[in-house]
Amino acid sequence: MSAAQARVATLATLGLVAVTTIWGSTFFLIKDLVGRMAPADFLAVRFLIAAASMLLLFHRPLLRLTRREWLQGVALGVVYGIAQLLQTSGLEHTSASISGFATGMYVVFTPLLGTVLLRQRLPSITWIAVLLAVGGLALLALRGFSLGYGVWITLASALLYGLHIVGLGAWSRPGQAFALSTLQMLVIAAVCVLATLPHGPAVPPDPQAWAAVVYMALAAGAGAMLVQTWAQAHISATRAAIVMTTEPVFAAGFAVAFGGEGLTWRMLGGGALVLAAMYLVELAPRRSNALPAEAAHHEV
Repeated sequence: MSAAQARVATLATLGLVAVTTIWGSTFFLIKDLVGRMAPADFLAVRFLIAAASMLLLFHRPLLRLTRREWLQGVALGVVYGIAQLLQTSGLEHTSASISGFATGMYVVFTPLLGTVLLRQRLPSITWIAVLLAVGGLALLALRGFSLGYGVWITLASALLYGLHIVGLGAWSRPGQAFALSTLQMLVIAAVCVLATLPHGPAVPPDPQAWAAVVYMALAAGAGAMLVQTWAQAHISATRAAIVMTTEPVFAAGFAVAFGGEGLTWRMLGGGALVLAAMYLVELAPRRSNALPAEAAHHEV
């Protein structure tokens, strides 16, 4: 890996960390909103705002996509939109902590899907990192575990998130990240609006809810999709998935800082395991100047 490639990969990693920080800040907002709005209505309004803002900014690059890239963007958008609907609906039927753990299982599904669909050969250190990340998620989130309806549909969403990460890693290119992000967002909005039929999406019930939806549309929706699509053009899908498991670490941090929760050994231990997993796949190989086989597939 050249010095320039290493710098770009580091920027991509930092971008994904920023994305997961924003996602971590939204969990309590979503839990509150789905208590006052139907999940499909909330998602439809959120992604319509995100899609409109991205279309306004990036409509010209969108027109330069090839037919193949349009098909890829539509497929990615459909997968992500359905995953969002399943995850948000799952929050109605299970606790936020269990939902966070079940959603984070995409860190397991991503390398499995990459192995099955793309025949990627992953080094043993990557599987060790996956186990560390799962252990960290369990410590952070689990207070007992039962496989009810909410857990099953959230696990289904995690499988789709893993598929989206693998697909984005295979299809994203640096030069068309803005266009591909915009196309995905348009499709996600369409999927969520279709889920509100026949009545169509209902608007947020009050100014506070509107503020939360707009924040999640622009920061956690449009901004996050742009950064993730660009970042995955520079690092592999499995590395991206492990980096993104820092989301519950940040969620716990926000809960302590702003939600009045106390700092516990589970938070410290779980966070340490997730960060150790990220170190294994992201920092250790660079310090030893070794390019992992999994990263070689997508380094640009």
